[in-house]
Amino acid sequence: MARAAAAPYTAPAPPPGTPVLHLTGPILLGPEEEIGEAWVAAGRIWHERPELPSSAEVVDVPGVVVPGLADLHCHVGIGDDGRGTTLAEARAQARTDLASGVTLIRDAGSIIDTSPLQAEPGLPRIIRAGRHLARTRRYLIGYADEVEPADLPAAVAREAARGDGWVKVVGDWIDRSAGDLRPTFPPEAFAAAARAAHGAGARITAHTFAAETLPLLLDAGFDCLEHATGLTDETIARAADLGVPVVTTLVNVDRFEQYAAQGEQKFPAYAAHMRRLRARRYARTRDAYDAGVALLVGTDAGGVLGHGIVHDELDELIACGLTPTQVLEAAIWGPRTFLGAPALEDGAPADLLVTATDPREDVSVLRDLDAIVLGGVRVAGRP
Repeated sequence: MARAAAAPYTAPAPPPGTPVLHLTGPILLGPEEEIGEAWVAAGRIWHERPELPSSAEVVDVPGVVVPGLADLHCHVGIGDDGRGTTLAEARAQARTDLASGVTLIRDAGSIIDTSPLQAEPGLPRIIRAGRHLARTRRYLIGYADEVEPADLPAAVAREAARGDGWVKVVGDWIDRSAGDLRPTFPPEAFAAAARAAHGAGARITAHTFAAETLPLLLDAGFDCLEHATGLTDETIARAADLGVPVVTTLVNVDRFEQYAAQGEQKFPAYAAHMRRLRARRYARTRDAYDAGVALLVGTDAGGVLGHGIVHDELDELIACGLTPTQVLEAAIWGPRTFLGAPALEDGAPADLLVTATDPREDVSVLRDLDAIVLGGVRVAGRP
């Protein structure tokens, strides 16, 4: 399966006079790997004390250090009303996510071009997927570029050029003529879309709720699955075998009861379907994890849901029966490996969180951070 090369990550240079931070640790390099101390200088983390000018101010920062959280399904640039935001509003959304400890975002579809935010210091790193691609009249009004099957490959190639190596397709939605969820494109269109993305050096992911859509996406060679509430034993096994991860959006899935109630009068089959998907969300997520499917944290913030809700998503994974360490893998190290983004390797950009106690024992401690460091600059936390 084709994989795009990760875009190089150049952290913005910290302002002149930024203090050197002496992290007194432990510093978690992985779920089971740690070092006792490290230094943050020139925007990066160093495992050995670097050469410093005599005038450098060195500040001790005690506490457990982890890389910043990742959100792999976030919509910076979509407002609460479902419309595109201004760039200033998108900036505010990203800052809200950063305040929750998110330093890495894969923007899974945005109405506006948020690329100017990527060069701004003090914001999470944003990896963009361009605009959603959906079938005509088969998605939320105004969110997507709507196309017919014959035009999907060209649209994929266009969005691949606009984004950062990712394209997002809406794989299923309610079909009003059927009164229930149905795939939005035929199998050959999904396959052509995947070929177009891979040919452009990009990866492709899909919004999917329904069970019948998942085999089509896996057959087509999609690289990632968003929501994936329709997982079955068969598609779980296939996703595990193919190494295709699932981005959890369990906070949003919990709202399926609301969506069902809204559509129940006209579409009772759809309402019943959405309720079944919601009822099995924890069991299917745990089944996928136990089978070896990589779970990656996503909030679906933007549009329906507000920003800054990553901790609610972590709580949902705990409710699925995952351990705190397994949740941290889904929220920190797994996303970075999948996206080709650095963690806290020697010389990596210093995007990190500091907390008083070990989140491997209790992820809820990440709600109360002693410090958020972004590009080597302490941007939030206790004095």
